[in-house]
Amino acid sequence: MSNRPTPHATYRLQLHGDFGFAEAAETLDHLVDLGISHVYLSPIGTASAGSTHGYDWLPPPAVAPALGGLEGLRELRSAAAERGLGLIIDIVPNHTGVADALANPWFADLLRHGPASKYANYFDADFDADNGADGKLALPVMAADGDLSPLEIDDHQNLRYYDHAFPIAPGTERDTPRDVHDRQHYRLVPWDSGLIGYRRFFTVNELAGLRQEDPEVYDATHQWLHELLDADLIDGVRVDHPDGLWDPQDYLRRLRADLGEDRLLYIEKILAPDEPLEPTLPVEGTTGYDHMRVIDAVFVAPAGVTQLTELHERITGTSGDARWIEAAEHERKLRTVRDSFPAELRRLVRAITAGRDGSPTADPDSIATACAELIAALGVYRADYPSLRPRLLAAAARIADRKPELRSALDVVVRETAVAGEATSRLAQTCGAVTAKSVEDSLFYRTARLVSAQEVGGDPANPVLSLNEFHHHNTERAARWPMAMTATSTHDTKRGEDVRARIAVLAQVPDRWSLLVETIWRDSDIPDDLTCYFLLQNIFGVWPTDGRITDELRGRLVEYARKATREAGLRTTWTDIDAEFEDAVQTWIGQVTTGDLAASISELVTRIASAWEQEALARKAIAILGPGVPDIYQGTEWWEDSLVDPDNRRPVDFGRSTEHPKTRLVRAALRARTAHPDAFGVAGTYQRLTADGPAADHTVAFARGTEAGPSVVVLTARFTHSLDDESAAATTITLPPGSRWRDERTGSVHEGTIDLGAVRNEHPVAILVRD
Repeated sequence: MSNRPTPHATYRLQLHGDFGFAEAAETLDHLVDLGISHVYLSPIGTASAGSTHGYDWLPPPAVAPALGGLEGLRELRSAAAERGLGLIIDIVPNHTGVADALANPWFADLLRHGPASKYANYFDADFDADNGADGKLALPVMAADGDLSPLEIDDHQNLRYYDHAFPIAPGTERDTPRDVHDRQHYRLVPWDSGLIGYRRFFTVNELAGLRQEDPEVYDATHQWLHELLDADLIDGVRVDHPDGLWDPQDYLRRLRADLGEDRLLYIEKILAPDEPLEPTLPVEGTTGYDHMRVIDAVFVAPAGVTQLTELHERITGTSGDARWIEAAEHERKLRTVRDSFPAELRRLVRAITAGRDGSPTADPDSIATACAELIAALGVYRADYPSLRPRLLAAAARIADRKPELRSALDVVVRETAVAGEATSRLAQTCGAVTAKSVEDSLFYRTARLVSAQEVGGDPANPVLSLNEFHHHNTERAARWPMAMTATSTHDTKRGEDVRARIAVLAQVPDRWSLLVETIWRDSDIPDDLTCYFLLQNIFGVWPTDGRITDELRGRLVEYARKATREAGLRTTWTDIDAEFEDAVQTWIGQVTTGDLAASISELVTRIASAWEQEALARKAIAILGPGVPDIYQGTEWWEDSLVDPDNRRPVDFGRSTEHPKTRLVRAALRARTAHPDAFGVAGTYQRLTADGPAADHTVAFARGTEAGPSVVVLTARFTHSLDDESAAATTITLPPGSRWRDERTGSVHEGTIDLGAVRNEHPVAILVRD
């Protein structure tokens, strides 16, 4: 690790056809002005036609012509290097795009030749005789009625079903389209049949999983990366969803060997609140959702959460508290594994039963039930990392005690997953997919106690964090993962950092929030209590500070509501749309964003505006100057009001003024970080500073430095809506001794102790450097 550079900060840019390498190069001077050290690009490979994100890349892997091609990347690299900027790219080893089967030559060859395809080993394809499709590759593209009459043979001798086109095996072209279909290595099946012939990314049929555990597949999918490394075009990579792979540990070890010791390696891994990152992984760390949760939680007022729990129960009939979430999560996972992943569950059961001893007490149905219960109980994406094996054993023991009839089946599952192999990997892969789809993409849309905590890597069951816990986490992170990323917003967050910051302030004003909710419930047409309470918090989060609601914003809210209600799946879904309900929700949004109701929302937004701004800035400063490497998502150096994708991938206006409170803070924080690199490097230290007085629990204070002593101090506050001047002035912070400390922005010099009011008199965050 000592051979690798420590980034001062990364800056994530979302590339697409209208914003490629040339446009990225135009932002570089702005990034230098901020103090960024590394440009961090979304996937740069050739992607499916019209892709806006690049995660649906197509083989053979190559730099996307739509972004500027290899030459465009070279020019961006050169321009970045001239400015002292490094380059990190996002790679996607888990899957490839197959929405258009013919556009993916590897997948097309698999369909044309079946198990005899030279790419058959590239995909995690299921040609097993017991796969439910008579040993053929099931493709779930048909209507629910299973009617094959729309089949036709097109002019290119492809089998066509409406907009879908598929290759035909040699020598099978004769007779009717139905006859031709029946001779293929694949079978078209209804979308809701529960059949699919390949591992997917979660439930996205258009993204087919790749078998990186096969050296041939690894080489084929990483040759282009080797070429980029040989040409010195990149300084590191971010690996998308490694938990989807057969063996993430083995994959990352091989990737590290290819990258060498002087390039950066980050992984997009979602950690549970009580889950440590596997310490043996050869990576800098995660992309930072775990630390985002910590920063968010320390700003949530515990007393307010209690009142919000009561309010949630009055409105929705459920508490939305830890006990409720635990039960709901368990139920969602059990239902999701059966409803959304039946094919994956069948393959998992086949893998387990293929190696068992034939015990009659462990029949396939019992194994399936045991696996589902285990997946529902684990609480992590996958438990086959060495440090998590005890977690799996403990979960199995708890289930066996609660359901003795499953003990024999659980014993088989535990035994068959004790060593690396198909049973272990399929359990892990299925667990991750089920967890993501049942929690982040379902449960987090089905409750609304405090939606700012319902985030990727978040913990809505326990949305608060004490100062002791906060500082302990930071101390551990500085020691164990000093170069892990710290995210505050990403292309995948459910809502942006400033939106979450404002919603979190509601825990400081629960009474006023309750009055606003009562007014809206009295004076608007509520189509569904839970839906509207969930949406209202998000509406509040993006509400303009000037109170002016444009048609553009109202349209964004309607689109967000459509996605949120369908993801929740309570009144409408993606596959069974209730248009009447969705229209009623749109009408309700119109009501609350106009007239007296809009004025009432604006009044509360104005009342908490100061607290929101102070705490949004405090969060950003902690992310930049706390342990880890700050990752700044495009545009978040200004106030931002993003909701879930695609809303958070809107174009950024880089021409805005940088004389903005958030931009100024980012520059000042990164200036301090750059001037004291050792304090924020792999040997950097983290020290909590003590506060005494009536506002001690409001005070967030820490120092960064080295073994020689601290060199940067950060002083800020939380729960600022109730922080009065008198209490702040009566609260003192003890600065590290033996030095004078200069405020990075005001020039004021301090030593010994300083009161919270004085140090925050001009800015809500004080950044002090050793004078």
